[in-house]
Amino acid sequence: MRFPGGIFALGFLATVTAGSALAADVEAGKTAFKKCSLCHTTEAGKNKIGPSLFGVVGRKSATLDNFNYSEAMKKFDHTWDEGTLDEYLADPRATVPGTKMIFPGIKDKAERDDVIAYLETLK
Repeated sequence: MRFPGGIFALGFLATVTAGSALAADVEAGKTAFKKCSLCHTTEAGKNKIGPSLFGVVGRKSATLDNFNYSEAMKKFDHTWDEGTLDEYLADPRATVPGTKMIFPGIKDKAERDDVIAYLETLK
């Protein structure tokens, strides 16, 4: 079966799918992040119950020198990129069984995208 527009239609679909994170709203993410700020800061070098999330995007998991990570997080061995953050924020305990983080996750994909877009600004 051939679609009108052929390759253009497929290219458009790929762009819309891949560009979904581009539609994320940084300000909405900053607002949604307030639920995370009970345990995390966005200030470099300052931790709470959880580690600072300043510069988290692109950072390897469990690598801040001044935070005591769980053994589960130390073994996780991932880089916090958009995909890893999306999976983790959706269900932290399923992604990293044994994590100390008790947060149940952000079930709404658009809200996760917004939070990730906000985290990407913390550099």
